[in-house]
Amino acid sequence: MDEKEYEFSKTLKRIKKLRGTGTQLVSLYITPGYPIGEASAKIRSEISQAQNIKSKQTRTNVIGALERVLNALKNFRETPPNGLVIFAGNVSPDPSKQDIITITLEPVQKLTQSIYRCDSVFYTEPLERMLEQKDAYGIVVMDGREATLALLRGVNFEILENIESHAHAKVRKGGQSARRYERLIEEQTEYYYKKVGEAMDKHFLGKVKGVIIGGPGPTKDYFVKGKYFNYQHNILGVVDTGYTDVMGVREVIAKAGELIQEQEAVKEKKLLDRFIKEIVHGSKAVYGLDSVLEALEQGRVAQVLVSEGLELKHFKVKCGEEEKEGFGYKPEDVCEKPTEVLEETDIQDYFIDLGHKYGFETHIISTKTVEGTQFLNTFAGLGAFLRY
Repeated sequence: MDEKEYEFSKTLKRIKKLRGTGTQLVSLYITPGYPIGEASAKIRSEISQAQNIKSKQTRTNVIGALERVLNALKNFRETPPNGLVIFAGNVSPDPSKQDIITITLEPVQKLTQSIYRCDSVFYTEPLERMLEQKDAYGIVVMDGREATLALLRGVNFEILENIESHAHAKVRKGGQSARRYERLIEEQTEYYYKKVGEAMDKHFLGKVKGVIIGGPGPTKDYFVKGKYFNYQHNILGVVDTGYTDVMGVREVIAKAGELIQEQEAVKEKKLLDRFIKEIVHGSKAVYGLDSVLEALEQGRVAQVLVSEGLELKHFKVKCGEEEKEGFGYKPEDVCEKPTEVLEETDIQDYFIDLGHKYGFETHIISTKTVEGTQFLNTFAGLGAFLRY
């Protein structure tokens, strides 16, 4: 899990925990390209209708939330490329007090539906589905005549481009030598391959976790062997299909499911296998909070591994006139009777920030695999590879 992914996941978890004391939490989803002015007009209309709510307390809170949404919209001249989501409402557990918050998010994928909800909880299902289907993969199916490029995300795919080859469409005319005819075919084939490679760069480079190439016959193998695409593409595999159109894309998805499913799990497994091997047989890895902190002080840390399931936090608290900081599950673990909590940071964020400051990588280890669960339970969910 990369940092952006982790931050998005953490924000959603925080939003899901928030509750209103009534139907007063507003969730607004705006699709890409939708005019901000029209969205604002709809919110003004909702404010007008909210005047009719009988309960004074609910009416005040709903109008307060809608006004926050209206103010948030003023920060945008146009809707961001993936759309816009705004959450606003009173999340105070005490009905007699107000704590109206506003959270603005640009989704990690394009929104396909504009939504307005007012409920006792924020409506997060569309964003949760995006997180579940966060990994995108490129698909290319090709033969000597045509190529189809598609984007796979979760169980859904989208056809991006179809490219035709004119190499074999040339008809040999009288007076044309066989050698010249062959050279023309070679040139057209080369042009076709380069065109497919350029389309891959356009649609996939920096946007997908990997590319799977399929098709009937040897064309796909020649294309991969010739490397007509940017070297940064992660080619997950090459599979045989009977078609090069939508049916071919479906064939690739059916045959390459295992490649896709194992992509992240294998990468994490290799990382944890290397970590365990170093702990058992080497001297360039440590685990546990105290050992990792000691290695940090000595400047020996190259990479930190921290489980997403580790619930430790880093606190800065005031104990009377004195300030203290440390790790624990609650402020009282740092100071028996804290008078004020100055800072509270999840341990994952703590090491991510520290890594940016001191130049080491931080890997967030999932708890969805056997290895990830073992890392949390056996190694206290925290470890580090050492420079020396």
